[in-house]
This record gives sequence, C-alpha cells and structure tokens, in this order.
Amino acid sequence: MNLGSDNVTGASPEIIDAIVRANVGTAESYGADEITARLDGAFSELFETPVRVFPVATGTAANALSLSVMAPPYGAIYCHENSHVAVDECNAPEFYTGGARVVPLPGAGGKIDADVLETAIATATPHAEHNAQPAAVSLAQATEFGTTYTPDEVAALCGIAHGHGLVTHLDGARIANSVVHLGCSFADVTWRAGIDVMSFGATKNGAVAAEALVFFKPEYAETILFRRKRAGHLLSKMRFFSAQLEAYLADGLWRRNAEHANAMARRLSEGLSAIPGARLCHPVEANEIFIHLPPAVVRALRAEGHAVGLWGDPEDSVARFVTAFNTDASELDAFIASAQTAAKAEAS
Repeated sequence: MNLGSDNVTGASPEIIDAIVRANVGTAESYGADEITARLDGAFSELFETPVRVFPVATGTAANALSLSVMAPPYGAIYCHENSHVAVDECNAPEFYTGGARVVPLPGAGGKIDADVLETAIATATPHAEHNAQPAAVSLAQATEFGTTYTPDEVAALCGIAHGHGLVTHLDGARIANSVVHLGCSFADVTWRAGIDVMSFGATKNGAVAAEALVFFKPEYAETILFRRKRAGHLLSKMRFFSAQLEAYLADGLWRRNAEHANAMARRLSEGLSAIPGARLCHPVEANEIFIHLPPAVVRALRAEGHAVGLWGDPEDSVARFVTAFNTDASELDAFIASAQTAAKAEAS
C-alpha cells in the first residue's frame, strides 16, 4: 500500500463524471462560465452565509493568494511552526505578499498556543517602524499533525488576532476531515469562530485539482481578481475546475469521502497501536496518523513493497500514514496484519 499521502490517490467517480459533463459544447472562458457562476451560491449554502469564491488549481496558490490580500509587504503572518505556510510552500506567501514575514510559533499537536500568540503579537513592535507589523494569523484545519481545532479553540485564537487588529486565515486543505471529526458545520469552525478568509481544499478528498479562496468578508476580495490573474491562476477553462467543486459539494460527496478516510485512519491507528512498542505521537482526529513503530516493523513493511515514510529524525522511527476517500478496508487489514506479523517475528 502507498499511504504516504492522500495526494497519491485518484479522483472520485462523481468528480470525473462532473468533468465529463462539463466537456460538452462551448463555454465562456476565464471563469465567465455558468458553472463557475453557481459556486458563490453553492458555497454560501454550505457556509450558511454569503461568501465570494475564487477557484484556483493548488493549495499553495490558495494560501499564498489569500494571505496576499491580508498582509502588506511589511507585515507579519503568524502561523504554527510546522504548518504548510511556514515550511512547505517554498516562500510563496512571502512572494505573493511582496515580502511579508512568516512568523512560526510553537504549540503542541500542530496547534498554535493561544498564550504564545498573544505574547508574540503584543511584543512584536518594540521599535515601531523598524519591525515587521503584525498583520495576519493563519491556522490549519486539519493541522500538519492530523489534529483538529475545536470551534472554541478557533474562536479564542481569532479573538486574540482581532483584538490586535489582525486578519485571520484558515488553511482548509483537509477541512472536510476536521468537520466530520467534530460533528459540526463548516460555519462553526470558520466565520462563526472568527475566520475572515480561508483556503478551501478538495483535491486531497477526491478532486483532481480543485481548491478555492473563500471570502467571508467581501472587502478582502476587492483585489483578488487581479492578484489571481497575476499569479497565473485565472484558468482559461475554469469550468473544469469549477465543475469539480460543484460536484464535491453536491449530495454530500465531501462528507462521504471524509467519513471514509477518517474511519480508515481510526482502523489503521487501532491496528498499529496494538503492536508492542508502537506509540501514537498525536491524537487521530482526521485522516493522518503519526506513530512510532519499531524499526524492524518498518523494514519488514518496506521489504514487502509498502511505502512507509518516516517523519522527522529517522532515528525516532515515526511513520506518517494518510488514508483517503478510497482506501480499501481489506487491503488496509492486510497491511495491519503484515505489520503485526513482523512485530511477532521480531519478538520471537
């Protein structure tokens, strides 16, 4: 099995069917098509409030362009030290903001610590214009370690940010998995909790390539048309990207996919946790698992052809597994059995 990421999977049949349906006749280009025009309404229904939606092709583009309207070139963007914004986007946020500084902050389980955030903002400018000016806070849902902020946790961090005049952003690459885990609505962990702008992800949960910028406050969207074009993400045949997003929201596809991925993650974590010497590093609250496995088990799984990636220092033997909307339960059980067999062989 290759459980290295949910990016290695294919796409949901419903998504492919939507692309095929969009591939009929002609349509206006650059987002002027009928499918794209329907997205504001579909997302407004999902979030239970009027929103503006702008499709893009990648999560990096969604994050960087979102932050570009939130932070000036002399601004500071606060995020978790392990977040994609900080370590996995090749300085795209700094590039698209024209030079804003990403400020990484610590926190257990991939979550920003509220007290740390308060202190960082409050003490950021002892020398006035000589310092980067606090501008935005970016959270990730789910976090880089597969944990999930509760609505109260999001509200607390947004309250600190807004109290200091900052704008708030949510990297929602795996937002569906978090919403399913929490059993709440999208609204509860976004605008109701104080999020101003978000990056909405569908690619990791069954789309081919479909992300979106979602603006809960229209004033932040005033320049995004120009920024998106300048960034190369005003897609000529936008209908094929918008069709994916429309299908993703229709009939609860996002929920079914995320429920399956989360269930497979729980199944895998329970099976691997039964191995002597195995230890979960973080709570499993979405579809990612970080678990210390005995090195012999890792070697045995790799020898069988399974992809087992180690996270952090290889000496720690922490494996990262990510389940997906189409993870096969029987194949997963066989994978778990192989791991347990390897552990028994090592013990004997």
